[in-house]
Amino acid sequence: MSAIQETAYPRFRTDISQQELDAVYTPTSGEQHWARRRTRPILERFFLLLHLKAYQKQGFFSSSVDLPGDLRRHIAQCLGLDKQPTKAQRQQYDRSATRKRHIPWIRTYVGSRTLDEAAHAWLSSQAIKAAESREVLADIINILLEELVRHRFEIPGFTVLLRLAKDSRAIVNDRCYRSIVSELNDETKALVNDLLISPPGIEISGWQRLKREIRKPTNKEIRSYLQHLKWLKDIVEQLPGVKSIPVTKRRQFAHEARALDVAKMARIPARKRYALAVILIRQQYAQSLDDNAELLIKLMRQLENTAQQNLLAYQMEQTQRTDRLVSRFKDVLTAMEAEPNPWQSLQAVVGDKRQEWLDECEEHLAYAGNNYLPFMLRPFRTKRSLLYNCLEILTFQSTSSDLLSIQLIELLRNTRSLKAETLDLRVHAPDLVESIQQTKWTLEKWRRLIFIRPDSLTVHRKYLELAVFNLVKQELKSADIAVVHGDRFDDHRDQLVSWSVYEQEIDQYGLEVELPIEPKALSRHLKDQLTQVSRSVDSAFPDNTHAAIEDGRIVIKRNQKQGLPTNWQALDDDITRRLGTRSIVDVLVDAERWLGLHREFGPLSGYEGRVENPRLRFIATLFCYGCNLGPSQTADSIKQLNRRQVAWLNLNHVTEDRLDRAIVKIINAYKKYELPGYWGTGRRAAADGTKWNLYEQNLLSEYHIRYGGYGGIGYYHVSDTYIALFSHFIPCGVHEAVYILDGLLENQSDIQPDTLHGDTQAQSYPVFGLAYLLGIKLMPRIRNIKDLNFYRPDRRFRYAHIEELFNGHIDWARIERHLPDMLRVAVSIKLGKITASTILRRLGTYSRKNKLYFAFRELGKVVRTGFLLNYIDDVELRQTIHAATNKNEQFNGFAKWSFFGGEGIIAANLRHEQQKVVKYNHLVANMLILHNVEALSRVLRDMAAEGIAITEDVLKTLSPYRTRHINRFGDYTLDFRRPVGQQLFDLKLAELTSQRTSGDQVNPKYEPK
Repeated sequence: MSAIQETAYPRFRTDISQQELDAVYTPTSGEQHWARRRTRPILERFFLLLHLKAYQKQGFFSSSVDLPGDLRRHIAQCLGLDKQPTKAQRQQYDRSATRKRHIPWIRTYVGSRTLDEAAHAWLSSQAIKAAESREVLADIINILLEELVRHRFEIPGFTVLLRLAKDSRAIVNDRCYRSIVSELNDETKALVNDLLISPPGIEISGWQRLKREIRKPTNKEIRSYLQHLKWLKDIVEQLPGVKSIPVTKRRQFAHEARALDVAKMARIPARKRYALAVILIRQQYAQSLDDNAELLIKLMRQLENTAQQNLLAYQMEQTQRTDRLVSRFKDVLTAMEAEPNPWQSLQAVVGDKRQEWLDECEEHLAYAGNNYLPFMLRPFRTKRSLLYNCLEILTFQSTSSDLLSIQLIELLRNTRSLKAETLDLRVHAPDLVESIQQTKWTLEKWRRLIFIRPDSLTVHRKYLELAVFNLVKQELKSADIAVVHGDRFDDHRDQLVSWSVYEQEIDQYGLEVELPIEPKALSRHLKDQLTQVSRSVDSAFPDNTHAAIEDGRIVIKRNQKQGLPTNWQALDDDITRRLGTRSIVDVLVDAERWLGLHREFGPLSGYEGRVENPRLRFIATLFCYGCNLGPSQTADSIKQLNRRQVAWLNLNHVTEDRLDRAIVKIINAYKKYELPGYWGTGRRAAADGTKWNLYEQNLLSEYHIRYGGYGGIGYYHVSDTYIALFSHFIPCGVHEAVYILDGLLENQSDIQPDTLHGDTQAQSYPVFGLAYLLGIKLMPRIRNIKDLNFYRPDRRFRYAHIEELFNGHIDWARIERHLPDMLRVAVSIKLGKITASTILRRLGTYSRKNKLYFAFRELGKVVRTGFLLNYIDDVELRQTIHAATNKNEQFNGFAKWSFFGGEGIIAANLRHEQQKVVKYNHLVANMLILHNVEALSRVLRDMAAEGIAITEDVLKTLSPYRTRHINRFGDYTLDFRRPVGQQLFDLKLAELTSQRTSGDQVNPKYEPK
C-alpha cells in the first residue's frame, strides 16, 4: 500500500520558513478586501483568511486545529491581532455554522468545484487511464492529483484516491488477463499446464526451463541453446500476441511470473496464471531471439579478431620474404640501368624465376594494407555450422526499400547443403547477378575474394558466405535489418509515434525544449549561432594563450591544477577523527530509518502476504547483493536470518524499477542538504563507465581490451554534487555513448541536470544531434582534438586566424529536409515510446541505407563544431568538464569500494540478476554518500561551535566519498532501536562560516593564512 508521504498529496510541513510565509501565505489586499466585505468581526475574518490561504495551498479543507501554528500566527500578525485564537476557540469554530458558511464562499472565490456523481465517474475514468500506463499506486495517485488541479476540482481525502487507484489497477490488470485468456483454446491452455508439471525422470519443469539464459558461448552451449530456442519457438507459435497489452503492464507481469515457481503458479487464479505464462513465454522468446542475434554478431567479431591476430603473426613471419622481394626489385632496377642492352641484363637477373616471383608478389599483395579477410576462412570452417543455425532461427525484415540483404540471406539458406566450393550465380541466383556484382553491398576487398575472376559469374562459396554473414552483422548493428518478434533488434519504426500524434505534440514540444520546429527557422537559428561563435572565436584567437594552431591542427595546453586551501590536510584529518568509526550496516540502517526505503519493496503479486520484520529483511538483502557477500556469507555474518530468507526477498520483492525508486528517494533527501550546494549546482551531470568483473558463463561477459579481463560495463550518470543519478549495466562490446542520454531522460529525482558531460566516446555526431533536439547540452571531455573536423556555416566563409581548422561545410538542405523525421524521434522519446539508447544503437553504426543516420550526422556536425569552438576559447569550460568527469571516476571507485565481497566478481549468471546487482550497489553507494553528508554537516556544526574557522573554499574541497571512518568487516548486528537523531536539513553552513563572536577561541591551525 502506498503511504501518503510517497505521493504528491498536499501536506503542510511542521515548520514553515518566514520567507515562504511572506511569499505564499500573506493575504493580498484584494483578499483582505473580500474578507472585510464578507465578515465584520475580526475573529471570523481571521478564520476566513486562514482557511482561504490553507485551501489555496492544499486544495481541500482542514480543521483549524490541524493547521500549522506558524500559519495561524502569520495570519494573526497580518490582521494586527496580538495573539492567535486559543485551541478552544478553534474547536468551537470548527463545530459552528460560521465555518459552514465560509466554505462555499471560499470555493466560489477560488473558483473550485466539488466532486459530484458525474465528476466521480470522470475521476474513475482518469484512474483507469492512468492505471493503463502505471503500475505503482503512488504514480496513479499523482496523476489523479494533477488532473484534479488542472480541472480545478477540490481534492478528496487520501484514502479516497488510494482506494480509487487500487480499484482501477485491479480493473486494468483483470482486463489484460481476460484479453489474453480469451484467445486461448483448450490446446494452448493444456500446453501452459504442461509447463507447470515435471514429468517422471525429468529433473526440471518446463517452467524452469523456460527461464534459461545462455551461458558462456562455447560450441556445445550454443548448440544446446539453439535447440532450446527451437523448443521455445514451437510454443510461441501456438500462443496469442500481447502487443495490445501496455508495455508497463507487460514488464510488471513478466517480473511477477519470473519470481513465481511452479507451486506458486498453481495457487494463483487460472485467468492470471495463463496470462502471466503467455507474457513470460513471449518475453523470454523475444530475449532469446535478441541473444541469438547478439551471438551471431559476437561470432563474426571473434572471427575478425582471430583473423587480425593471424595476419599480424603472418606479417612477422614473412619479414624475410619481404626483404627478399625488395632485394630482387633492387636487382631489377639496377639491371634496367645497364648499358648497352638493359633488356639482356634484366633477363639475366630474372631468368626462369619470373612466375615464382609473381606468385610471391600476388600473395604478399593479397594481405597488403592490413587485409585480414583471407585469414577469416580457416576459423570460419569451425564456426560455419553455428552461424548457419543462428541464421535459420531468425526471421529478418528490411527496414528500408533495399531488399538485397534479405535476398542474400535467402540465397545462403538455399545453398547451405551444397558440397561444391564454387557457385554459379546464373544457376543459383539469376535475379541477383547484377546486384551482387555491384560494390555497394560490400567492400572491394571482399569482391576480389568472392569472384573467381573479375569477369566471371562464378563465386567462391565460402567467401560469399563470409561476406553475407559480415553484412548481416553490420546491418543488425545499424538497424538496416530487423529481427521479427525480437526486442532490442526489432524494427524501431514501429515504436515511433504516428504522424497524427506527432502533429498534436510538436508545438508543445518545441516550447519545452525552446527550439523552433519549422525546418527553415531551425536551420537559420543554427546557422546564426554557428556563425556568431565561429567569428567570435576567430577574433579572440590572437589573445588566446591556451590554444595554438601548429601544422594546421589545434593544440590546447593543459589546465593548471588548482591548489588546496592552506592547512587543508590537517582540517581533513580532524574531520575524519571526529567522524569516528561506523559499521557499514549501521550506516545502511540509519538511512533506512530516515526514509523508510523498505516500503518500496512489497510483494510483486497481490496474492502474496507481507513479510515479517520487513526492515531487517530489506537491509540484509541490500547488504547481501549491494556489497556482494552472497546469501550464505550474509546469513553467517548477520545471524538473524538464514540464506533462503535473504535470497527469497530478492527474488520475490525486488525489481530494477523498485531499486530505481529507492535510489530516487535517497537523491531527493540528499538534495535537501546545503553542503552539496558547495560542490555543484545540480544542473550538470557526467556519464562514464567502469568494468565489473563477471564469470565467463554468460553471454553478457566479454573480454574488454581497454579494461582488461572478462566482464560488463557499469554505466553511471553522476551529478556535479557527487550523487549518482542513474546506472545501467551493458556488455563490454557496446559503444558506451549509446546509453549516455538515457540517464538524464529517465531520471525521476529532484536533481534535474540539463548539461551532460561524458568521456571521449560521446563525441559522435548522432549523439550531439539527438541531444540537441532533446534539449540536452552535451559537453564531453575532448581528447585528440587536433584530429577532429570543424565545419563552416557556409562554404563562402573565411576566417583570419582559425581558417586552417575548417575542412568542410554544413549541408543545411539535408537538415531541413529530414527535420520532421528527427523531431518525430525526439517526440517519441519524450512520450516514452522508445528510449534514446534504442535510437542511438541504430544511429551509432554507419549505414548506407538509413537517411535518418545522415540527417542526425549533419545536425551533429553543427552542434559539435559550435561546442569545439567554445571548448577552444573558454578555459573555464574545460576546467568544469574536467572536474565533472573526475567526480564520475571517483564515484566509480567509491562504488567498487562498497562492493567488497566475492573478490569483486558478480556471481549471478542471469542477466536481469546482474543488472539488479549493479542497481543494489548503486543504492548502497548513494546511502553511504547521504550518510556521509549528514555526518559531515554535524561535524562542521560542532567545529564552528568551537570557533574553528571553516571557509567556503574549505567546504568546496570536501567530498562525500569518504571511507576511512566506515568499517566494512566484522560481526554485523542490525540494531533498529539505536538512536539516530533527526536529519540536519536546515543547517545553514553560510552562517557557520561567519560565526565569530568576540569570546570565541579560534583554533589557529585552521586559520587561513
